[in-house]
Amino acid sequence: MRNMLPAAITAIMSLSVLAACGTAGNESGKPADSGNSSTAPAASSAAGAGGNASIKGKVTFLTNRTDMVDKEYKEYAKRFKEKYPNAEIEFEAVRDYDKTLKVRISSGDFPDIVLVPTIPNADLPKYFAPLDDLGLNDKIYFKDYKATGGKTYGIASGASTVGIVYNKKAFQAAGITAIPKTLDELYAAMDKLKAKGIVPLASNFKDKWPLQSWVYDLPPAIAGTANVANDRIKSDAPYTLDGAYAKSFGILKNLHQKGYLEPDINSTNWEQSKKDVASGKFAMYLLGNWVINQVIENGAKSEDIGFFPMPYDNSGKINSPLNPDWFYAVNKNSKNAETAKAFVKWMIEDSGFDKFAGFIPVLKDKQPELAQLTEFKSFNPTFIEGVPDNDQAIATQNKAQIDPPAMVQDFVLGDGKAVFDKFNKQWADAKKSLGY
Repeated sequence: MRNMLPAAITAIMSLSVLAACGTAGNESGKPADSGNSSTAPAASSAAGAGGNASIKGKVTFLTNRTDMVDKEYKEYAKRFKEKYPNAEIEFEAVRDYDKTLKVRISSGDFPDIVLVPTIPNADLPKYFAPLDDLGLNDKIYFKDYKATGGKTYGIASGASTVGIVYNKKAFQAAGITAIPKTLDELYAAMDKLKAKGIVPLASNFKDKWPLQSWVYDLPPAIAGTANVANDRIKSDAPYTLDGAYAKSFGILKNLHQKGYLEPDINSTNWEQSKKDVASGKFAMYLLGNWVINQVIENGAKSEDIGFFPMPYDNSGKINSPLNPDWFYAVNKNSKNAETAKAFVKWMIEDSGFDKFAGFIPVLKDKQPELAQLTEFKSFNPTFIEGVPDNDQAIATQNKAQIDPPAMVQDFVLGDGKAVFDKFNKQWADAKKSLGY
């Protein structure tokens, strides 16, 4: 699930946003001063004429950030209640978020505030309340990406790009003096790291969800178009050995075969990997800028963590994806829907979560504060802006029960052709059954 950043942000990133990042993000748990904390709520049913007194009752936010529940979210709850004394926010965290939430929304029993799962935009009104009354539509990016029928049902929590997050001390220890700009140079750097006893790249293969970068981010960069996933609907066999998916998965397969990943990829651990990258035991991730602050929180100094575009061939020219992260949504059947909406607005304007997460803020007038984005931009990648999900492609993927990260796992460990034949059949059968 990857969506488009409007053209306006390209100009921002080129002219000021990334160049302005002079302060490294941190994950201390202290709220960031977003510059918007004094902004009065818009005149709306969620925070309008009734003022703070109209926001009341308890709401629950179902989050994917399992690492924040007993830490930063406690402070969020305290600060939200300070603004809205009659309201209370609770947090519930789950792993395998997309799959778990789709099961729960299908039953009709799900929390007040969630992150939008991979469902067709046409289905959004079945489950979620419109958020147009929050007064944010003219202030944010991506307002049309989780929208249908002229109404906005999801607001992005932030934006990010994807590349190589690396430990500079690990590079120094291995004698790497220049950042790799081609795939062969990346392999050569990994050889040096491996020779020094440093794991070149943390794949988090077993955890599966970190493999999304190899599905949603690298293929569009390789293809030079953000329509790779959407274009699948044009074919009964979208997964080919000469296509962008195979090229992306093939790089990971090669890394595994060369011994550049964790010694046992079937027993990886996401939380431990952050500590290992922070300490320099592991050298790199292929992930978004959102992980940088998490590595810093796990013991690294900000100045020791860098970020550069992923070189996927030897041309010397690099495309990089630019996408929104998860979108907040409100259960249309929430007993305290106005409070739930107020919390979404508070998360965007007041919480400081974008700084904490290392995001490019979704508010148009707010600058990111992650120094590593400046380094990333210095390599002059061409940003491939995401596009809205094609409803037919999403519906076909869901009907076929295709789990893209699981496909990556199968491809890396098995025969690529056999794997693609299997998923192409599932795709074709689902597409036919849906009448596409």
